[in-house]
Amino acid sequence: MEQPFVKLMKNMIYISIMNITDLDLNLLRVFDAIATEGSVTIAGERVGLSQPAMSNALARLRQLFDDPLFVRTPRGMRPTPFALQLAQPVRESLRLIQGALAQHAGFDPRSSGTTFRFYMSDIGEMVFLPDLLERVKRDAPGVRIEVVRIPIKEVHAALESGELDLAVGFLPGLTKGMRAQTLFREHYVCMLRADHPLTGAGISAKQFRAASHVLVSYAGTGHQVIEETFVRERLSARIAARVPHFLVVPMILARTDLIVTVPSRVAAVFAGLGSFKVLKLPLHMPSFEVRLHWHQRFHQDPANRWLREMMAELYAEQA
Repeated sequence: MEQPFVKLMKNMIYISIMNITDLDLNLLRVFDAIATEGSVTIAGERVGLSQPAMSNALARLRQLFDDPLFVRTPRGMRPTPFALQLAQPVRESLRLIQGALAQHAGFDPRSSGTTFRFYMSDIGEMVFLPDLLERVKRDAPGVRIEVVRIPIKEVHAALESGELDLAVGFLPGLTKGMRAQTLFREHYVCMLRADHPLTGAGISAKQFRAASHVLVSYAGTGHQVIEETFVRERLSARIAARVPHFLVVPMILARTDLIVTVPSRVAAVFAGLGSFKVLKLPLHMPSFEVRLHWHQRFHQDPANRWLREMMAELYAEQA
């Protein structure tokens, strides 16, 4: 099925091929009204123009297309063969333009069937998706959410092109041409299994340095600060395992004496799923902001704006 925008462009090319520089959208409205009503007077009432203004508009149309277009008869203004050719493309083009303008004017989540595409990491999926899907189901039952997994280096281009609507997370590399909104501040904690030999209510810096660690290597995100801190504190030798994502961490902790450094909300999700302890990190590691990112091309887009506002409201409630 031909896309509406493609149909619009084909129709506009067809009706304006005579002299596109002289084409005025108001003239098309006049043409459509006369073709529909068969009367210049009634057509003028429909578009809100006086009789002289309508006569002037019809004269411009005749000059533009080098055709009489409408001929006065006892049965009213009758279209010429060329006008009959133009009538349907003109009407369809005006309908498509009006529909596009109406869509730009607002976004109705209750009736929309839009699919929104996100970039988020595996921890983003854990932290954001359950709450997001619950709110969307309540407020916009026809809206669909799709998480797109692409290399982090491709996220900027995907946001610019519209392939992605939003990127969510700790993504300090998304700057040029982008806009961002902070959802919440986050900090790191350490997590270990509940029956770990370190059974106290806390963990000291000495114990942390002596422990064996599993490190999540997250290239391209701000979470590289974890490894940078390990390097700065000369703890690289204490890294017993490296994994590319967070989802495997609970299984590793459950069967080893390893400990892990993770964002506090991630630790809370894991702790709710199994027998783990979450402890205050005994070393300094900077806190960070989790943000929504979108390209400035879509800053005024009503659908994108609704999604951003909904997510900001959702996580403000949880702050």
